[in-house]
Amino acid sequence: MSEQELEGRVALVTGAGRNIGRSIALALAAGGAAVVVNARSNKAEADSVVKDIEAAGGQALAVLAEVSDEVAVGRMVEAAVTRFGRIDVLVNNVAMRRETAFDKITLDEWHSVLRVILDGAFICTQACLPHLKASGSGAIINLGGLSAHSGSKDRAHVMTAKMGVIGFTHALAHDLADHKVTVNCVAPGLIATARHVNAPEPQHHQLHQTLFGERGRPEDIAAMVRLLAGPGGRFVTGQTIHVNGGAFLT
Repeated sequence: MSEQELEGRVALVTGAGRNIGRSIALALAAGGAAVVVNARSNKAEADSVVKDIEAAGGQALAVLAEVSDEVAVGRMVEAAVTRFGRIDVLVNNVAMRRETAFDKITLDEWHSVLRVILDGAFICTQACLPHLKASGSGAIINLGGLSAHSGSKDRAHVMTAKMGVIGFTHALAHDLADHKVTVNCVAPGLIATARHVNAPEPQHHQLHQTLFGERGRPEDIAAMVRLLAGPGGRFVTGQTIHVNGGAFLT
């Protein structure tokens, strides 16, 4: 990839304050894009990403917004366009990764997971759509997950939502092709990320191993997102791309 293949482009990354989202924001900025760094409520994390981007000579804006809140997302997109004038790339990264036995999942919990993962992707995409269409080379990258494909205990709500993301990706690829907007899903697997204090390792991480015998890094996911966001990804659309070190083979 050219060191500045994304120069002149603007990317909005949801859930960009930490882990994979943070790495995606940094990778897109390293490619020359101005980046809107979204977080739900942790301003310190979002500001830290912006600080790192600006320290490297890039441009970034931190915006707090709950992705399932249509009004808040509208304000975020407005702030992005006011600051940078356009949006060319949307990365729907934010997610919930709860583990709850199926008979213990309440309807509220079920809805809360689908609301963040599916409603959030829907709301953010619709809010960004006029700008992505106007780009002439827009790109949407949705984040999926390994367990939706391999299966796992206690994740019925998460796996259902993540499989919904794939259907969403397929549908949008058809709907937006006439506008030269590519739409793809990147499915990470067995990535070493920071977890909340005392949070157990996900069950599917314990059941699978990579062919390399080691976990991937958030930067590995970010590299694929950067490729799909740039000129090298213009003939790729409607695809689910697995980045998991061979832990799951399609």
